Amino acid sequence: MAMLEVKDINVYYGLIHALRDVSFEVNEGEIVALIGANGAGKTTTLHTITGLLPSRGGTVTFEGKDITKTPGHAIVRLGMSHVPEGRRVFAGLTVRENLKLGAYTRPKSEWEASLREVYTRFPRLEERKNQPAGTLSGGEQQMLAMGRALMAKPRILLLDEPSMGLSPLFVGEVFKIIQEVSAAGTTVLLVEQNAKKALSIADRAYVLETGRVSKSGRAADLLNDDAIKKAYLGE
Repeated sequence: MAMLEVKDINVYYGLIHALRDVSFEVNEGEIVALIGANGAGKTTTLHTITGLLPSRGGTVTFEGKDITKTPGHAIVRLGMSHVPEGRRVFAGLTVRENLKLGAYTRPKSEWEASLREVYTRFPRLEERKNQPAGTLSGGEQQMLAMGRALMAKPRILLLDEPSMGLSPLFVGEVFKIIQEVSAAGTTVLLVEQNAKKALSIADRAYVLETGRVSKSGRAADLLNDDAIKKAYLGE
């Protein structure tokens, strides 16, 4: 049984049919990428999975439990963390305060141990732990958003455009961290416009086009698919 199964979800913005019968699955331990052009429905898909948008029909199942109508805060308690597009850190709070907010579903007695784990993975955050988050660079804010999500000890991590707006150096660093998080046992669903980078670290991938899944397969196969190369890899 898949850890996360999305089946035939349909989402509307007013009269606009944004997602049309979208179905895919993520197995435990995988990195699965969702790739596609701007406006294809990638972010909408993540928002629907995590309870931020309602689906008109279809189901979202997480570890055997139907979470289609479960509110977002309750989904976090089930073991799913979402790193939103644009990072969305609390600019006026310190790095440490932002991280602690990520652990609100867990006993306070565990917070310090979790902070130590996050600081080990992101040493730069420890160096800046007392700085307001708004003073960090874009790459550092992305690390903070990821660290905050990991404070909840998720079974699956949903990442929305983690490389957006980052320098090539930080892009490489962020993708390396995603691989490390996966190797440590957290399943990953990755939405990413940098298709080449996403496919280079993913096990499998799905291509979204105008609200539909148009293609899926092993990431290595899609990297060598001529149509994918032409449409998404600039080749």
